Amino acid sequence: MNIVCLDMEGVITPEIWIKFSEVSGIPELRRTTRDEPDYDKLMKFRMDILRQHGLGLREIQDVIAQIDPLPGAKEFMDELRSTTQVVILSDTFEEFAKPLLKKLGWPTIFCNSLVTDEKGMLTGVKMRCEKSKLTTVKGLQSIGFETIAAGDSYNDLDMILASKAGFLFRTTEQIKNDYPQLSAFEDYDDLLAAIKAAL
Repeated sequence: MNIVCLDMEGVITPEIWIKFSEVSGIPELRRTTRDEPDYDKLMKFRMDILRQHGLGLREIQDVIAQIDPLPGAKEFMDELRSTTQVVILSDTFEEFAKPLLKKLGWPTIFCNSLVTDEKGMLTGVKMRCEKSKLTTVKGLQSIGFETIAAGDSYNDLDMILASKAGFLFRTTEQIKNDYPQLSAFEDYDDLLAAIKAAL
């Protein structure tokens, strides 16, 4: 049995924080896991910036409601899910993902959740488990699945490298240079063909 594990932001949806940065006019919020491999550090940085500007969960959700999946992503997901099992492994949050999942036809996602105060300000994160993408891939392997993984950022590399086949998708030149052994794709058709060949 195979199961495909996909990152969400940058692979099938736009980067939520980059979109929110554009709408809010706060350039510091453009930082993502492509720029900062330490996720805890990145989230603390983001929450500090949001507090400084008096912005909370509602403002972020208002922006997310306007975001669509990347062009071609739903068709890619539909074709992939007609062929094999697929799960999205993301460091995003339930509170962010739901509107995007609806537009994608409700694929399965394993992600995290947010902690907010009575005013809706972000005060912390509840991580599903430590090293969530790698832990999940190893868990799936322990119950008889062979995993195939694709992602675009530093926090995807563990699950990609631990899988029987792993691919980079629309990643940075730096990550491509650091991991030349990984095939890197820019187009959904190419990624789909590579995944199907690995099944």
